[in-house]
Amino acid sequence: MSAATTTSAPVIVVSGLPRSGTSLMMNMLQAGGIPLVQDGQRTADDDNPKGYFELERVKQMGKGDVTWVDDAQGKAVKVISYLLKHLPPTSSYKVLFMRRRLPEVLASQKKMLVRRGEPTDTISDAQMAALFEKHLKEIDGWMAAQPNLSVLDVTYHELAEQPERHVDELIAFLGLELDRDRMLAAVDPTLYRNRG
Repeated sequence: MSAATTTSAPVIVVSGLPRSGTSLMMNMLQAGGIPLVQDGQRTADDDNPKGYFELERVKQMGKGDVTWVDDAQGKAVKVISYLLKHLPPTSSYKVLFMRRRLPEVLASQKKMLVRRGEPTDTISDAQMAALFEKHLKEIDGWMAAQPNLSVLDVTYHELAEQPERHVDELIAFLGLELDRDRMLAAVDPTLYRNRG
């Protein structure tokens, strides 16, 4: 029996800033054979043509809704970096933390806001970048202090441009027998659209 199907397996958490490549990683894990924890409420669109792979209940963790975590062992779930601290300490986690150049994150977010008809001038790029940098420093420190959590950093632009090395690193980190070829095929370089 593979680790992906045992009840004692850690929860695989895909995290990072918004627009940092978390959906790409979820798609790759699913292609490799890992079951995902998702509800399909947020459907594919121009910003994420392959889908979002999200579970709405994740957003309620700060209000105490964490019972779903017990059923997520051996599965992958997307948890934005701002919500990581709400993961219950009673479970173990393998975190795939997506790192993307901040100018690319900001450009991608701005395009998404424009498509939705939402304002893009409420805060400057410099201010937003400073907030992101502060948050990342804080969450890195928090993750390093958690004994029940192991982290693999994945650099988005390197994954999009040289997926072979990163897929091998992913498989080794997760310790699972995954479909490497299908994971590689899930990486679509044409979707790397906001390059720094």
